[in-house]
Amino acid sequence: MTHTITLIPGDGIGPEVTEAVVRILKASGVAIDWEPHVAGIVAFERTGEALPVELVDSVRRNKVALKGPVTTPIGLGFTSVNVGLRKALDLFANLRPVWNLPGIDSRFAGVDLVIVRENTEDLYAGLEHEIIPGVVESLKIITEKASTRIAHFAFQHARKHGRKKVTSIHKANIMKLSDGLFIDSVRRAAREYIEIAYDERIVDAACMQLVMYPEQFDVLVLPNLYGDIVSDLCAGLVGGLGVVGAANLGADIGVFEAVHGSAPDIAGKQLANPTALLLSAVLMLRHIDEGEAADRIMTALGAVLTAKAVRTRDLHGTASTLEFADAVCRAML
Repeated sequence: MTHTITLIPGDGIGPEVTEAVVRILKASGVAIDWEPHVAGIVAFERTGEALPVELVDSVRRNKVALKGPVTTPIGLGFTSVNVGLRKALDLFANLRPVWNLPGIDSRFAGVDLVIVRENTEDLYAGLEHEIIPGVVESLKIITEKASTRIAHFAFQHARKHGRKKVTSIHKANIMKLSDGLFIDSVRRAAREYIEIAYDERIVDAACMQLVMYPEQFDVLVLPNLYGDIVSDLCAGLVGGLGVVGAANLGADIGVFEAVHGSAPDIAGKQLANPTALLLSAVLMLRHIDEGEAADRIMTALGAVLTAKAVRTRDLHGTASTLEFADAVCRAML
């Protein structure tokens, strides 16, 4: 079977890590017909739009996309392509598995977490305006519909993958109405999954516990802004954003992306580590029922990382982006 998949290389180091991952996917034996589209700075310079309608239509048609990092200007410029895609395609769930990869040094061993982040509302949606000069208001929108939907997603993921516990993260001690609605929605959903334990943590306390005893957590479900922060914190437990993957999922559409930035300072130098995008591509393969290929890639990646002979600069090696990809390809032979 040949899969038609939208390919969004992004900008900065995006095209380099995307090329590397496409090479590995080809070596895995999966038949993919790529449909490439530009986004971000490249698209804005060409079309005046950072998120062209043709790209959105392609993802909507193909149901699956692989996306490299895209630069989001800070303070000024066009709005986030990531947020725009999530809104346009109703990609309501951000899924970030976090676990230790073999051969990667980190402060903790045995980390095995899943971060489930609501993706469409909360402060992160960027609904803000200037009331008067010098005074800006940002709107925190929490709805029962979105909170219930992400809660069921978290519990269903836990059930499907044999997870034992779901923890909701909140600040309802202060934001009693908005975060109160979120945890109330999760509580009601939890009653339908009696085989899965459920508890709650205030976000600041949860962050402290994560960096002290991460082993006590399993699946975490969070509103959008807390999810953005906590998912990066958890990546730090296992080596950083370069060694975790992510998926943005809707009812029938999945966009699988690298979670790190576009690193324009090293763009074009073949210095970037493609592992994060590769792990996202592995999630994509499982999503399209290509589990055997996903397993082959993970076995090969583990072998390369464990051997430590071929490593990119961020892992204290000297290999280029494509040299690392070629090593993973050889390990699959």
